[in-house]
Amino acid sequence: MDNVFIIAEIGQAHEGSLGILHSYIDALADTGVDAIKFQTHIAEAESSQYEPFRVKFSYEDNTRYDYWKRMEFTLEQWKEIKFHCDKVGLEFISSPFSNMAVDWLEELDVKKYKIGSGEVSNFLMLEKIAKTGKDIILSSGMSNFLELDETINFLKQFKSKISILQCTTKYPTNAEDIGLNVLLELKERYGLPIGLSDHSSTIYPALSAVSLGASILEFHVVFDKKMFGPDSKSSLTIDETKQLVEGVRFIEKALKNRVDKSDNSNFKELKSIFEKSLSVNRDMKAGEVVSFDDLEAKKPFGYGISSKDYQVVIGKKLKKDLCKWDFLNKEDICE
Repeated sequence: MDNVFIIAEIGQAHEGSLGILHSYIDALADTGVDAIKFQTHIAEAESSQYEPFRVKFSYEDNTRYDYWKRMEFTLEQWKEIKFHCDKVGLEFISSPFSNMAVDWLEELDVKKYKIGSGEVSNFLMLEKIAKTGKDIILSSGMSNFLELDETINFLKQFKSKISILQCTTKYPTNAEDIGLNVLLELKERYGLPIGLSDHSSTIYPALSAVSLGASILEFHVVFDKKMFGPDSKSSLTIDETKQLVEGVRFIEKALKNRVDKSDNSNFKELKSIFEKSLSVNRDMKAGEVVSFDDLEAKKPFGYGISSKDYQVVIGKKLKKDLCKWDFLNKEDICE
């Protein structure tokens, strides 16, 4: 199996500030993630005055359109952002929300596209992306299987290389809403690479997903969960991100290296130390009959009858006197 592709999403955590955004790039460069993801918003191309707030979180934006406007960067600024990511070894990914955004990302020469949950039915933009020939990572958050069937069939006509992520559009996501079962259902239904886009604010779902075969992980990152923003409480911190990456790489190594449980030859020496031999737990005279209550199992193995074979001595007479805690051997009992 290939290494799990780990995507740390900044989303709107930069709050429209280039300084904050570039700080995230530097901070994430030391965490071990493979890619850093943004969202390319061009307000006039994607939104209108009629778009409502999902949750009214902003103190400074009167409308959702105003918020997207504040989140915008120019194409030249995006080029600088992409350059910074390249410089520190992070793959630059950004979800587009308009055809114009796709044009910009193509000018940046992105390697792949991540489709947000709300864009799964945007076939106009999906066709534009599919025609680029780039890989597509599809988030399934707000879609049922029938809607996903339609989208995946639509993309397949363009021979697109598709991956699909289980995602729950709930911020933050509770354990009972993660849907780890859906990972295997997606794999069985579509035969595509699967992954998890998580908003739980913990590392546990992603680690679990890797053990279930996820090849892509995505999660939001924020400097502090108390920061202003729509995704802060659903995000991981930088330190949690490092911990997640370490956990994923550990699990990967465990999955790649199969253990042959039919062969325990490597434990021969340890078994001789930890396994036990039979002994008697009281002074006993020759001719006495050994009962279950007369026996104890003591380390190490090989000094008496194996504790595994205790039943062969029960009901047998002793040939000689034994002191308390003496090991019991076959020559000590009458056949």
